[in-house]
Amino acid sequence: MNDPIADMLTRIRNSQLRGKSTVMTPASKLRAWVLDVLADEGYIRGYEKMTGADGHPAIEISLKYYEGEPVIRELKRVSKPGRRVYMGTHDLPSVRQGLGVSIVSTSKGVMSDANARSQNVGGEVLCTVF
Repeated sequence: MNDPIADMLTRIRNSQLRGKSTVMTPASKLRAWVLDVLADEGYIRGYEKMTGADGHPAIEISLKYYEGEPVIRELKRVSKPGRRVYMGTHDLPSVRQGLGVSIVSTSKGVMSDANARSQNVGGEVLCTVF
């Protein structure tokens, strides 16, 4: 697998289109950090680390719905393995005039764009969520 973050985001998107309540993805620290930001911002209910059917570590993500519609309307990967996107503090994009969130990997950890601005750090923009 070349891009584990894009794989996880695609699994979330596909599961929400099917109306699933949970989705499984292989476990990694970076995926868990991205899921921490999604949970803190209220886009997912939470996640749980477990062992998959094949014996490998996995993460079960609990998806969130409001009145039958998925809370996440748009989930896009920004920085890709072929083209990394780095931005400074003042260049971080606001998603849908501040209604959405950019997830940024900084030297102080993975955080939302608002937290990155408040801590005055830039970094690699992993994805945007609305």
